[in-house]
Amino acid sequence: MPALQTFPAVTADPGVIRQVLSDSPQLMVVAFDFEAGAQGKLHNHPHIQSTYVESGRFVFSLAGEEFEVGPGDSFVIPSGAVHGCRCLEGGRLVDGFTPRRDDFL
Repeated sequence: MPALQTFPAVTADPGVIRQVLSDSPQLMVVAFDFEAGAQGKLHNHPHIQSTYVESGRFVFSLAGEEFEVGPGDSFVIPSGAVHGCRCLEGGRLVDGFTPRRDDFL
């Protein structure tokens, strides 16, 4: 078994803590802890992103469409799609990125 690596938790946006959970050049898993009312600003990136809602409630904007998600929901964000979220009820999102988000290291 490879040695486990621990990554620091950092403030990503006001009320949002980001922590890389695991990574390789081809894949990265990242947890985002949100306080109620916090926002993940609209942005895009070349990575394909898979988001899993571990807890809380969120309104996501994806390519101009809005939808609400809660615990157990998951979805994929295509490469280059403009997206962001607003946290309705504090919780955690777990995102997978391919390839790795080097800007998070």
